[in-house]
Amino acid sequence: MASQKEIILAFDVYGTLLSTESIARQLAEHFGQEKAGSIAQEWRKYQLEYTWRLNSMQKYEPFSDVTRKSLKNALADAGVSLNDGDTENLMKAYNTLNLFPDVPPVFDHLKSNPHINAVIFSNGTSPMINASLSQSPDLSPHASLFRKVVLVEAVKRYKPDPEVYSHLRREVGKAEKGEEKDVWLISGNPFDVVGANSVGMRTCWVDRAGKGWADRLVEGEAGKPTVIVKGLHEVVSKIEEFVSKA
Repeated sequence: MASQKEIILAFDVYGTLLSTESIARQLAEHFGQEKAGSIAQEWRKYQLEYTWRLNSMQKYEPFSDVTRKSLKNALADAGVSLNDGDTENLMKAYNTLNLFPDVPPVFDHLKSNPHINAVIFSNGTSPMINASLSQSPDLSPHASLFRKVVLVEAVKRYKPDPEVYSHLRREVGKAEKGEEKDVWLISGNPFDVVGANSVGMRTCWVDRAGKGWADRLVEGEAGKPTVIVKGLHEVVSKIEEFVSKA
């Protein structure tokens, strides 16, 4: 029988709910499909790298600025460019990224499990996430299922800095010692999972590629996700099963 204890699920956005690779469709209008896919991957790579660099330098820039700068880096690497208008159109398109195909079933699962408290937890800025929740054709119809939006901009650090996970716990009312395991991070990004593990949270890694956990920064069980799923359609049932046995 599924546990009826409150379960807090903190859903990462980029790379978990929304596919950052789906921006390739807009890029293809300028550069063709093959080059667009490569640019999209490099864009995402630099986007994350820039956040980690900023953390290391004890600096913060809004994620929208990081995203724009990383796009320019990816374009330069590819030997192409865009004018200011086309760049801004791409930035707007970033706010309406497509959901991964495995995401929609989780919305039905959240509707039918009122004891699950789902929240958004993202590096994105308020305008970026609000635009996605209000304008994305895929995501906006389900925005009300997320009871809170928790963003790192409040602490001016990026994942996987420990402070962002402490901020999440404060925002969901689980800041006391011993309550960290009441909060689950749901993410397709290994670095995010390792960050949440390091502060004692429970974690659910979305292994869409089906290759298994390969991150070796933290060896042993402490470095692994609490639960691994093949897609978001498995999240609720897998976590319910774990909680019922805990």
